[in-house]
Amino acid sequence: MEARAIAKYVRISPLKVNFICAEIRGKQVDEALALLKFTPKRGARELYKVLHSAVANAENNLNLDREDLIVKEAYANDGPTMKRYRPKAKGMAYPILKRSSHIGVVVAERE
Repeated sequence: MEARAIAKYVRISPLKVNFICAEIRGKQVDEALALLKFTPKRGARELYKVLHSAVANAENNLNLDREDLIVKEAYANDGPTMKRYRPKAKGMAYPILKRSSHIGVVVAERE
């Protein structure tokens, strides 16, 4: 059995979050939560919330034991990009891309 949680439209670049996702993939959930709690990056805070939600889904909806759960998948996909422009020299405009992410976590029982 596996439980999942997804946070959509999070205003952080998926590239920044995917580095942190790689750190927790395959780890036991309590170890992954402790790792995220002390990682000094903004994406770690968002990923912590999603992982905590996935663990709660597994415990409450599927009656799984917390000690047997591992992080099966952790990913950050592209969300919509807001396009803004900054004025530059000689009347030109410079594009600014404000990226967003869809962060997902899947936890499953250890086999």
